[in-house]
Amino acid sequence: MQVIAVTGPSEVGKTTLVETLVERLCERGTVGTVKHIDCEPSIDTAGKDTDRHRGAGAVRTHGIADGTWFATGESRTLWDALEDLSVDCEYAIVEGYADLDLPQIVLGDGDGEGALLGAPNADAVPVEEAIEAIESVEPYESLSSLIASVERSAEADQAGAVATFTGRVRRRDDPGDEPTEYLKFESYDDVASEQMETIRTDLEDRDGVFDVRLHHRTGLVEAGEDVVHVVVLAGHRKEAFRAVEDGIDRLKDEVPLFKKEVTVSEEFWAHERSR
Repeated sequence: MQVIAVTGPSEVGKTTLVETLVERLCERGTVGTVKHIDCEPSIDTAGKDTDRHRGAGAVRTHGIADGTWFATGESRTLWDALEDLSVDCEYAIVEGYADLDLPQIVLGDGDGEGALLGAPNADAVPVEEAIEAIESVEPYESLSSLIASVERSAEADQAGAVATFTGRVRRRDDPGDEPTEYLKFESYDDVASEQMETIRTDLEDRDGVFDVRLHHRTGLVEAGEDVVHVVVLAGHRKEAFRAVEDGIDRLKDEVPLFKKEVTVSEEFWAHERSR
């Protein structure tokens, strides 16, 4: 799923741009949206921004304010919403969340440093360029989307097992350790992708293994968030478990990923600290 955030201050047309992007992306695939709400969430009604998202063609919209979701009042985060959307949407447009590590189109007078695109308002955004930028971002994957992907395999009717591994960012190794705030992962993109594809192909060549997905996030990942997934579709549990274990071991050993750890008082690259 391709994910982009539209950010900026009030009165610059964020919702208008979201509507435009949703309409255009619906010509290419299924689109979901997430709206960051600054006020107390309430039942969605005609004319609300989330209603405008759906009117533009979004198949599902989440409105989130300080961890609550407008439809139920349950605890809900942006990442929860993206997890849901990733199963059956090819695109997700997020309105707001400027402080999170998402590809962004930034509206307003700011410099938009690091943004895919920047413009003073929605009318000034070159739409074709914005669509190309959305298509260029690294796809967002979740455990749910990876499981759904292997279960669509042509050989799924022969499979009796789906095994998964999820790696998370630990807050601390031991109770007395200084807490980790976040990790930042960087990679040699082409080399990392090629090596992960080699591992995936090797695992799928095993007897009884039908489909494999490997995914490792890059950029900033906060403590408590998922960072890596291995998903295996196999005929039986033994083949599935072995392939998952070998997959994560090889990913850790062979894929060039560089980890910076940021704690409450320091930051360091893990490969330098281990020397």
